[in-house]
Amino acid sequence: MGLKEVILIGIALSMDALGLSISLGINPYLVKKNKIRFILSFAFFQFFFLFLGGIAGRFFDTYIVSIPNMIGGIIVSAIGVIMIISVFNNNDKDDSILIKKSMYMVLGMSVSVDALVVGFTAFHEVIRILIFLDSVIVGLITLLICTTGFFLCRYARKINFICKYADLLGGLILLILGIEMIIF
Repeated sequence: MGLKEVILIGIALSMDALGLSISLGINPYLVKKNKIRFILSFAFFQFFFLFLGGIAGRFFDTYIVSIPNMIGGIIVSAIGVIMIISVFNNNDKDDSILIKKSMYMVLGMSVSVDALVVGFTAFHEVIRILIFLDSVIVGLITLLICTTGFFLCRYARKINFICKYADLLGGLILLILGIEMIIF
């Protein structure tokens, strides 16, 4: 597998994380520290799951292909539903589910499960050091794309309607993204 294919795979894998970055970025409760943690979580888990899938792929290729997308989709959908429900409750900044420390891991893992599948199916025949290097490239691509997504949200937050309904909009985006992960 050449560098061009790895870059294309990295871009494709990071699209879920980009959608999640945008839906998180419009939320007024997240500060710069939270956004950096989400970006690092998304990039790390894209790298780690792709690497893990590449190493373990020849053993699990036939058994786990369809299960990870469903698990990730259910988790992302559940967080979306929780965000939508919190809109109708009087939640303060301290009650926002997105600023809880466990969310960095949960969301990072849930959007990176497809990287595990790609590792199982496409990267398991590559030499181990190349699996590591390819995984690093995919992680860096995810880091760059998610950072771009959060920067784009600076402009979206200036629109009063988006800022007012950020949790509802973010929850709906997460719900749709989760359903898409389950179905496709």
